[in-house]
Amino acid sequence: MLDNVKVVLVGTSHSGNIGSAARAMKVMGLKQMVLVDPQCEVDAQAIALAAGASDIALNAQIVTTLEQAVDDCGLVVGTSARSRTLEWPMLDPRECGEKFAQEGLHHKVAIVFGRERTGLTNEELQKCHYHVAIPANPEYSSLNLAMAVQTLCYEIRVAYLNQQQAQFAPASEVEYPRHHQLEMFYSHLEKVLLETQFISADKPGQVMNKLRRLFSRARPEEQELNILRGILTAVEKNQRDNQ
Repeated sequence: MLDNVKVVLVGTSHSGNIGSAARAMKVMGLKQMVLVDPQCEVDAQAIALAAGASDIALNAQIVTTLEQAVDDCGLVVGTSARSRTLEWPMLDPRECGEKFAQEGLHHKVAIVFGRERTGLTNEELQKCHYHVAIPANPEYSSLNLAMAVQTLCYEIRVAYLNQQQAQFAPASEVEYPRHHQLEMFYSHLEKVLLETQFISADKPGQVMNKLRRLFSRARPEEQELNILRGILTAVEKNQRDNQ
């Protein structure tokens, strides 16, 4: 299961944070690091702070977009403080670890960390099924990147160890669609909604953002998503026949 966990760092600007995150990962048995549009290189400082985990930093996959990083993942969780402007299904760290332990047995899963100063953008957060917030002291909630990585990797490992100790099979072996399948569905949905004039071309995002949130909360299974795509195709055919 641990081999299916991706730790995704977006826009990292300090190489030392890459090394420290690699160390945090290796301590918890995680190996797959993905760097999205890094603003620094894996340099001597990164290697020094990795302290024996330099193999993870040096072998990190480097991509230009978050979509590329999570394209093959069935579960994507973004780290975020609770937002008043972007309501989204939330997990606490313990719940996050348990979901990773369950779903990581069947497909790739990703935990996504944002930029050191600004975190993840709203657009990036909308690419995630869930958001996870670390319930830090509200009077001093300053966590650096490596601390956040360590905290969530620890919860993933604890859930994994509990799973191994109990020797139980997951209650559900549901096959969830991969990220790229969901994005194809959203594109298809937006196309049909535009063609039927349900949404306007000048402001499609207002409705689409709410629909993304709805489907993220619902977590449709792969077969259910195929049914939804079939409905959209039927609507398109009916539109053409009536023209």
